Amino acid sequence: MRTTDVQLPRVVGLIGAGGIANAHLPAWLALGAEVVLHSTDDNAPALAAAHGGGIVVDSLDELLDRAEIVDICTPTPTHPDLVARAAQAGCAVICEKPLALTVEEALGMLRVCREAGVPLYPAQVVRFFPAYRALQRSVAAGDIGDPAVLRFTRLASRPQRAWFHDPRLSGGVILDQMIHDLDMARWLAGEVTRVHARTVGRETPDGPITTAQVVLTHADGAISTATGGWLGPQTTFRTSFSAAGTRGYLNYDSAAPGPVRVDAPSAPGTGGSLLPRTLGDSPFLLELGEFAAAICTGATSRVSALDGVAAVALGVAANESLATGCSVTVPGADTLNARLEQN
Repeated sequence: MRTTDVQLPRVVGLIGAGGIANAHLPAWLALGAEVVLHSTDDNAPALAAAHGGGIVVDSLDELLDRAEIVDICTPTPTHPDLVARAAQAGCAVICEKPLALTVEEALGMLRVCREAGVPLYPAQVVRFFPAYRALQRSVAAGDIGDPAVLRFTRLASRPQRAWFHDPRLSGGVILDQMIHDLDMARWLAGEVTRVHARTVGRETPDGPITTAQVVLTHADGAISTATGGWLGPQTTFRTSFSAAGTRGYLNYDSAAPGPVRVDAPSAPGTGGSLLPRTLGDSPFLLELGEFAAAICTGATSRVSALDGVAAVALGVAANESLATGCSVTVPGADTLNARLEQN
């Protein structure tokens, strides 16, 4: 993506100055946006200095007065109020995942944006990573036939900030980290009807570690599994996926050199071939550029507000399964839309 290809509003208001803001700010600057920054933890000046751009303001009200797009990069419990404040100020809204800790909160965020006549975009950035983009395109093209079994893994060192480790604040490893893979599974194989999850946590000399696995049953019969972990401080971030369908198979591992591998000899032109792996632009640049273009032109983004709500629904159902030990029914898009219309 060339930054000149993206139409932008004049001012973007970035709320928050933590880890994800360090990815969003340079992307906005590369897109040529004027960025206004505000954070309650007083880290906004350091964020602006680190990336050589951004105007720090003293209050949320000042940011909302100046911004046309508001990009919310704050801890999850703050999202509903900030989205409402931005929508009521007439700003288009981008909100970091997960949108909220409950389905009702997420629906309320979408409802308030619709009532204000402004768009809401959930920052599900993994949809914009090159390997996952290649995966979706290959599945959509029918290279492996109908998806049957999908597997996703996402392992990382545990987050440093304490609030992540309180499930009441972050939703735990499933809702905060694994939501990316739950979202990808739904994007690839369609609506999910039931989930079952389990987790293991323990103390180690290097601190606590948490692992979890979620099994998703899709409406058309496909099965997806997502495995995630917040591990020790020396853990190298690693993701992988595989997808088997009625006509072939593909896989990817971030720890292994090489592109996404497709083994689908029955699919025309794909037998044993490799999908090209071009890193190109930052996925955050691609994500925010696509959102900006959608806001300015009305174009459709690859991720919608309802996708963000559906991802929350999957994570919440998985956490309910952890608590009960039973599989849990998941509301589909039609059900979520019906609930959205209820006041």
